[in-house]
Amino acid sequence: MTPTDVVDVAREAIWVLLAVASPVMLVALGVGLVVALIQALTQVQEMTLAFVPKILAIFLSLILFFPFMITSMIDLMEQITQRISAL
Repeated sequence: MTPTDVVDVAREAIWVLLAVASPVMLVALGVGLVVALIQALTQVQEMTLAFVPKILAIFLSLILFFPFMITSMIDLMEQITQRISAL
């Protein structure tokens, strides 16, 4: 492999990482903002109130987005194995 091939593989891996991680992170961000807003409006500062809804939303989003995540990672792995076998 040439250095440009290595850079291409690394670039593609970073894009797949961002595509796989971003849906779950955005769900956690949204739920965190909603819970923080509710806490600020009601002046209830309970740590478990912020933790439990976020964890539940993350688990649900993982279940929802898992098919997309696994197909993205499988596609990347197939591209990498094709590059390796082409050598």
